[in-house]
Amino acid sequence: MTSLSDCRISLIGGAGFIGHNLALALTECGVKVQVIDGLQVNNLLSFTSTDGEIKNCELYRKVIHERLELLYKKGIQMNVQDARDYHVLTRLLVDFKPQVIIHLAAVAHANKSNKDPYGTFGHSLRTLENSLDIARSEDLNVERFIFFSSSMVYGHFKSGIVTEETVCEPLGIYGALKFSGEKLVIAYNQVFDLPYTVIRPSALYGERCVSRRVGQIFIENAINGLEVSISGDGSDRLDFTYIDDLVQGVINILENKNSRNQIFNLTYGQSSSLDDMADILKRHFPDVKINYLPKDKLVPDRGTLSVEKAKELIGYAPQYPLGKGFVKYIEWYKELFK
Repeated sequence: MTSLSDCRISLIGGAGFIGHNLALALTECGVKVQVIDGLQVNNLLSFTSTDGEIKNCELYRKVIHERLELLYKKGIQMNVQDARDYHVLTRLLVDFKPQVIIHLAAVAHANKSNKDPYGTFGHSLRTLENSLDIARSEDLNVERFIFFSSSMVYGHFKSGIVTEETVCEPLGIYGALKFSGEKLVIAYNQVFDLPYTVIRPSALYGERCVSRRVGQIFIENAINGLEVSISGDGSDRLDFTYIDDLVQGVINILENKNSRNQIFNLTYGQSSSLDDMADILKRHFPDVKINYLPKDKLVPDRGTLSVEKAKELIGYAPQYPLGKGFVKYIEWYKELFK
């Protein structure tokens, strides 16, 4: 077990949903955190447009300002810079001299990725290649490179559960880029001996998310008296993961040296159906109407991601089943709308 006190960690894309929650938690552990984020993807600049088609802009600006205020109050170093700029990113990292780089930058939405492959490549793989190339520089002494991948790398789950050894057959642009990112990270380890850890999360939800993930849309529609739509017949299963479980899993990875050069599923470790989520929603919003729509052909059939490897190697112990985490999320939203 390694102490994180006084460790220096750079979060590329660290002002996003996962990143800001992780930055706050790491600071509580005594970590010196640097956040580098252009605030463009699912962030402040995305919701300053007057485009009427962008939903809930005012709400999301409020949530993002809350994120940034929390980072400021904790004294976390915030660099508003585009990680696609190799020279600017080099200067920021060399000045900070992190022991660990955590790469979170991405277009974290499969549908948006499929509509804009070029932009997604830039924000996902270009930022990653820049970060990796700087990390292996002699000007730095990076002890670990952590890459956030996705459960989407698996594509269709051929059975109800996948492990880290399951063959990956991603479907669509988003999954393909995430899998490409994994291969690039591993290649830098093979060529330059850069230690790494790859994280595969799934169906994240929790406070201060503006990515319009399924649980978020469910709650916002219910609060506003709108119909909730489900793609498919409601039986599709996802390994819904509360943000606090993921963050604790990352801390477990950082504290355990035997997580080096490993791939981990970091999820709750038990899938629930979309109807299960809708049932929880209906207990809090009895009048909500559920509408079923045809399933998108680019949405893979999924299920449970085994977390046995993470439990064994790093002591991962998720605490939030959907019935606990989603209720906490609903209560946060109710307070937000008061």
